[in-house]
Amino acid sequence: MAEEQIPQIGPCYACGRAFRFDPGEVVMFAVDPQTGLPPGFSALGTRREPSAEEVTRAVEKPVCPDCVQRAERYAAETEAPPSWPTWP
Repeated sequence: MAEEQIPQIGPCYACGRAFRFDPGEVVMFAVDPQTGLPPGFSALGTRREPSAEEVTRAVEKPVCPDCVQRAERYAAETEAPPSWPTWP
């Protein structure tokens, strides 16, 4: 018998709304706790190769099903995927 995970309540990384989730089934997003952003992203919205230190200290944050659906809808409605400029 597979072990069931105990449901948790926490804030969505994208919208901040508290929601109940199963840690084994919810979409999780890696976030650097020092910056509050995914590893490799800057506060200005640019992207670069993340350092090993950033990746190591990153923690997983849950994303609510509503935000996942919005992101999927956005991806389906736009011609090109979102892109971020990179640092030299």
